[in-house]
Amino acid sequence: MNLPNLLDLSWARVFAVFLKELVQMRRDRPTFAIMIMMPVMQLVLFGYAINTDPRYLPAVVEMREDGPMTRAFLASLRASTFVDIVAVARTADEGEAMLRSGEANFLISIPEGFERRLVRGERPQILIAADASDPVAAGGALGAIERVAQSAFAPEFEGSLSYLAQGPPPYEIVVHRRYNPAGVTAFNIVPALLGVILTMTMVMITSIALTRETERGTMENLLATPVRPLEVMIGKTTPYVFVGAIQVAIVLIVATLLFRIPFTGSFLAFLIAVTLFILANLMLGYLISTVARTQMQAMQMTFFIFLPSILLSGFMFPFAAMPAWAQAIGEALPITHFLRIVREVVLKEAGLADIAGDLWPLALILVVLATLALLRFRRTLD
Repeated sequence: MNLPNLLDLSWARVFAVFLKELVQMRRDRPTFAIMIMMPVMQLVLFGYAINTDPRYLPAVVEMREDGPMTRAFLASLRASTFVDIVAVARTADEGEAMLRSGEANFLISIPEGFERRLVRGERPQILIAADASDPVAAGGALGAIERVAQSAFAPEFEGSLSYLAQGPPPYEIVVHRRYNPAGVTAFNIVPALLGVILTMTMVMITSIALTRETERGTMENLLATPVRPLEVMIGKTTPYVFVGAIQVAIVLIVATLLFRIPFTGSFLAFLIAVTLFILANLMLGYLISTVARTQMQAMQMTFFIFLPSILLSGFMFPFAAMPAWAQAIGEALPITHFLRIVREVVLKEAGLADIAGDLWPLALILVVLATLALLRFRRTLD
């Protein structure tokens, strides 16, 4: 086999092919834009939005004692960078509801008579109920709360109360890990994987729905028929609803039998949420198919959306620890609301009333995506 002789090359022809490729690249603007924006998006997300050391996790304080020491403790918690006091509950039920709904990661309870028992040396307890469905996020903040308590009470243990500063702390911090007391990571990851799998497959499959018709030359035949845009959209996406149902069944069976993950909540609430989520992803993929010109572009756009869906939804990193702009983007993603719902239903015994705060945004996203896809398809008919 003879190697090509570089001296026999026609650099004029090479330059002509080079110019042709530049022209082709200029015409394929969506692909070029994705190639430029992808590294920029990765740098921004990994550099600013992702935080492996979560701070400002939401917490609610149940105050049954209102003395100088407890006020000093509350002020130290507010000044801390580890937790963000989002509410001060007056009843146990109020705090428990916020913990179960995900509005708070911690419920810090100061019992009645705390200061009186503290002065008597009875070592009263500060109770902390932690949402341990995400064991990584809960672990670091719990240790920080103990340090905050030490710094808050230290100035109070002076003068006549100096005897309280001797020996171990005159109080006890008791932590109750809720919803995942053993701290099993699979309990947090495996239910959320359902959202990741459905996002990846549903969006990808439907994103090539119209581009495949165009590349095969059957789009003109489809447009020549009396079928309406809404009928095309329903007809092309409905079969994949059954595919999504099969995927859901497989994930639930494997999660239950292999990983021993409990399903404690309402199955009806889960069924409604997963149906809305599948439809929202199908509409997102269909919207991409109305924008992309080729199947390759459709796949590239799908990946462009899939990356922030993984990083900004709370799947890998605590959502509450992200900056405000990243949380705003995450709230617009269907997977963000579905991950909250599936974790609440599976681990926190949630019902329809408990997931309503994330159910209606999921339905709203579905309506918006379906409307945009339908309007975009109508413009392609002109």
